[in-house]
Amino acid sequence: MSLTCSAKDCRATAVWSLLWNNPKLHTADRRKTWLACDEHRGPLADFLTARQFLRAVEPVDPVAGPDDIGESDDGGS
Repeated sequence: MSLTCSAKDCRATAVWSLLWNNPKLHTADRRKTWLACDEHRGPLADFLTARQFLRAVEPVDPVAGPDDIGESDDGGS
């Protein structure tokens, strides 16, 4: 199963996990995940950084399934 980039309308294979949380909504240890292809890693990270939500960017583990990666939400542009 191929993991797909979270950027709107992107169907590319995800190679990056952007780990984030909203401190107003989530506990400090909670991490949500957006997946990104190489093209959208920067714009998605910039979106999260501007809101002070980005916690880490890690390569996607090619053998991990969705349950191993965490929650995936639809990302911004």
